[in-house]
Amino acid sequence: MRPDVDRLLAEQEERIRSELAELTSSVEEAGSISFGKRVGEGTSMAVDRLAAVSTQEQLLAMLQDVRRARYHVAHGGYGLCELCGEPIPEERLEVLPWAVRCVQHR
Repeated sequence: MRPDVDRLLAEQEERIRSELAELTSSVEEAGSISFGKRVGEGTSMAVDRLAAVSTQEQLLAMLQDVRRARYHVAHGGYGLCELCGEPIPEERLEVLPWAVRCVQHR
């Protein structure tokens, strides 16, 4: 295990939290959506909000993985698949330091 993995995970957690804060603040500032008979700004706002919800769901799932990986760093088990207990390949951890499952169980 690389010694700086917890620092990398902490930085990733902070980036995700910042993105979530920015994402949710922009939704609150957007105001309400009104729909008329014509396709207009209300429709584009609705589409933007749907995209924001999808992005938020992805960020929340990633944040959960980052936090679980940090837990495993602190308590042992980092780099092992949560499901099968086999080592997660180093290449996968290089790309996704917060990976908590092997490729087979992702």
